[in-house]
Amino acid sequence: MATAAIRETDLYLPIKRYLEEQGYDVKGEVGAVDIMAARENDDPLIVELKVGFSLTLFHQAITRQSVTDAVYIAVPHSSSRPFQKSLKNNIALCRRLGLGLITVRLKDDFVTPHLDPAPYVARKMKPRKSRLLREFARRVGDPNAGGSSRHKGLVTAYRQDALRCLQHLATSGPTKAALIARATGVENARRIMSDDHYGWFERVTTGIYQITPKGTAALDDYADDLARLAKPPVAEAQDNATEDDGTSGPRQTGSA
Repeated sequence: MATAAIRETDLYLPIKRYLEEQGYDVKGEVGAVDIMAARENDDPLIVELKVGFSLTLFHQAITRQSVTDAVYIAVPHSSSRPFQKSLKNNIALCRRLGLGLITVRLKDDFVTPHLDPAPYVARKMKPRKSRLLREFARRVGDPNAGGSSRHKGLVTAYRQDALRCLQHLATSGPTKAALIARATGVENARRIMSDDHYGWFERVTTGIYQITPKGTAALDDYADDLARLAKPPVAEAQDNATEDDGTSGPRQTGSA
């Protein structure tokens, strides 16, 4: 027998009972509002219902904030992994929007308030900010187009350091890690080659590394990036200026 489709009305009675237990008088479909609740001396409370998270649900809830700050969204609860991941992300979104979030487990009408409406205050993550600034400063040039897939091997500062080691080994053959670090300026060359996240390096003997077949292939795959790394910063800036020559915006003119 097919399972009956979930409807928004399935959420109404469990939430109505839950709010009534908190001392609210609750009514459905008041104007454009799915659920409206009133309690003496409190601002009205509004709940928007949907059978799943959607942009429409958030649009409706944000619109209701012109009436009251106490606005919740409500969806059916699920124990599935995709829903749990979505729930976590949408709790974070609700927190930023100042919305509350409720789920209803329909098999027993159990109501769970996950978040109450509150003004959002952004918390700056100083370690995360520092990591981004370090990556920005260390990365040579701008090798990745914004929006590129992370699964295709973005050229990070770490990858650029590994490419420097790879290029040195390609010209020098098996070499001591200390010499590679000195020649390339990559202080953690030994760690990069020892960890070998890309499969480019193998240890010949203690402290000495050489290129793997995968590393040889990477020389062709990252030829443009290797050329960029070999170019002094001044030369790269001059190249950029040459490319822009004659294509910049209108020049200022004035009388002598």
